[in-house]
Amino acid sequence: MTDIGADPELTRRRLNQAAEVMRAKERPGSLLVFEDLLDGDARTALPIIAGQAGLELSSSGVGMAGDLLPITEPAHPDLTFVRVSTGAHVEAYADLNARAHGFPEEAARAGFTGSALWTSEIRAYLGLRDGVPVTCAGTVEADGRLFVVAVATDPAWQRRGYAEAVTRKALYEGGEATGLTRATLHATAAGAPVYTRIGFKPNSPIGFYSLKG
Repeated sequence: MTDIGADPELTRRRLNQAAEVMRAKERPGSLLVFEDLLDGDARTALPIIAGQAGLELSSSGVGMAGDLLPITEPAHPDLTFVRVSTGAHVEAYADLNARAHGFPEEAARAGFTGSALWTSEIRAYLGLRDGVPVTCAGTVEADGRLFVVAVATDPAWQRRGYAEAVTRKALYEGGEATGLTRATLHATAAGAPVYTRIGFKPNSPIGFYSLKG
C-alpha cells in the first residue's frame, strides 16, 4: 500500500480497510507500508495502529531505485538463463519463491500459475544449474520504469552470486526490450546488499505486515 495517509487517523482508517480486505481472502498475503509516506506522528504510532487493526510486522525491507540501464549482458559460469514461457517454468519459478521465502508451495503455485503475466508482460527468467532451476528474477514495465519482481534462490544454492546474476539478466532483457533506464524494487533486508552491488540505492524503509495469528 503506497498511500496510507500522512496523519495517524487517516493511517488508522487505511490500515483497517486493508486488514478487512486481507481477512476476506483465502490467502491474505502481506501489506507493504512505505514509512517515508507517513508524517512523524503517524510513523511513531504505526506499531500501535497496526496492532489495533489486527496486523503485525512480519519483516522489514527497503524500497530501492536506480538509473542504471542499459547494462551489459550478464553471465555466470554455473548458470544457463531461460525465459519463463511454459507452465512448467512458472511452477518452477513459484517453487523457488516458496522455498526461498518460507511459504507453502501450493500457495505459491496458486498465486503464480493463476496469472498469464508471467509468460507475457513480465520478463521472468530462471537460472539453471545443470538443467535444474536454482534462481529466478523478473522485470515488468510500470510507470515508465522497470520493476524487479519475485527474485529468489533455492536456499541450498545461496551465496554464490546467483540472485545477482539472474536479476542482471532480467534487467538486461527488460532494458533491451523497452529502452527504459530507471529500475525500482522492494528489497528484503537480506536481499538489499545484492541490489546495492547492481547499482540500486535505498529510499524508503518498508514494513511487511501480515494478519495476526
